[in-house]
Amino acid sequence: MEKITGEVKISSQGIKNISAFKAKIEKSLNERVTDLLGIILGGAADLNSSDLHIEPGKEKAKIRIRIDGVLQDVIEINAELYKNLLARIKLLSKIKLNITDRPQDGRFSVLMAIDSKEQIAVEIRASTLPAERGESIVLRILNPKNLVDIESLGLRKELLELFKQEIKKPNGMVIVTGPTGSGKTTTLYAFLKKIQQPEIKIITIEDPIEYHLEGISQTQVTKGYDFASGLKSVMRQDPDVILVGEIRDQATVNTALQAALTGHLVLTTLHTNDAAGTISRLISLGGQAANIGPAVNLAVGQRLVRRICQKCSKLRNPTAKELQKLKKELKRIPKNIKIPQAKGCSACNNTGYKGRIGIFEAFLVDDEMEKFIATSPSIAALREKAKKRGMLTMRQDGFMKGLSGITTIEEVERETGETK
Repeated sequence: MEKITGEVKISSQGIKNISAFKAKIEKSLNERVTDLLGIILGGAADLNSSDLHIEPGKEKAKIRIRIDGVLQDVIEINAELYKNLLARIKLLSKIKLNITDRPQDGRFSVLMAIDSKEQIAVEIRASTLPAERGESIVLRILNPKNLVDIESLGLRKELLELFKQEIKKPNGMVIVTGPTGSGKTTTLYAFLKKIQQPEIKIITIEDPIEYHLEGISQTQVTKGYDFASGLKSVMRQDPDVILVGEIRDQATVNTALQAALTGHLVLTTLHTNDAAGTISRLISLGGQAANIGPAVNLAVGQRLVRRICQKCSKLRNPTAKELQKLKKELKRIPKNIKIPQAKGCSACNNTGYKGRIGIFEAFLVDDEMEKFIATSPSIAALREKAKKRGMLTMRQDGFMKGLSGITTIEEVERETGETK
């Protein structure tokens, strides 16, 4: 896949909140569509948006952006301007202008000037979808400033040390699990950044490549080159570490297991509800049960929760129900605890939250757990075994972050589910 070269040049707009973003767009509505799109993209990047939506309506189109996992309205524009923006985006993305009755995907890249000295390359993935009032547009903004080091993931000290230990092993599998949008790719890239050394050969198989990493051989799934066939080809390239974007089928799971058992460290992702569900998921995909225990080193379950806004949040006493939930999940709770309360201000777009952080659980497969896996236990039994051996769940990790003033109890429950 070609590297980002900066096909379009844009500038940071210095936008701090959605109100300022809306005002900037309103002042620029009479600009050339090329300049207006640059202003919109620059402002969306300033606000650390993951996605930009342009949705046609009966008379006007709505522009929305996703910040910290939540969609927020920005402004409505007239139909003519919507059509001009659609045409410009299609042109940049190499999407066919004359096709309006079926979905299309494309991409382009921008070189964004932060100031007179700093520029960053940002890749934009474009998707169009025929809708009742016209084509809906979604732009995924892949901002390299979102690539973080493993130390910045939000891991507890003991988890950070465990993760560092496991990703430095010469062989085995480290699997990150969670739903779409839970930060799995960010975690995998943080792992790669940590283990990357001149003497280590790292090859990735991704669908698609989201961020470009210097010194790493990144490949992308295409027609005739899927995860399973790609993995077989990659193993002939003398790699030390292989990143497989996702395990989806029997061929991929068994090839990945074989790679992990033959001297390679394999990093990958699965869609499961929690870390303990990794084992049964591998089996359900057709993985050979006898290979799973010996091959898997670590399964990581994760979600993303919003950080409390430090400018407007207040501390309060927990309710009786909240205190009951905390006591159920955590063994030690300080007396007279206070928990953060989301409020809302201009700095956080009146949401009460600004930024996100991961909550994690780690299912470690050591010799004892490997023997237990060989008995074909249920997910519940695996989970209980891991908890008895010291595993803290994502919910527990989240509540601990709540007690530390990083997030709220409500936010943790939104991502992990209510206690029954």
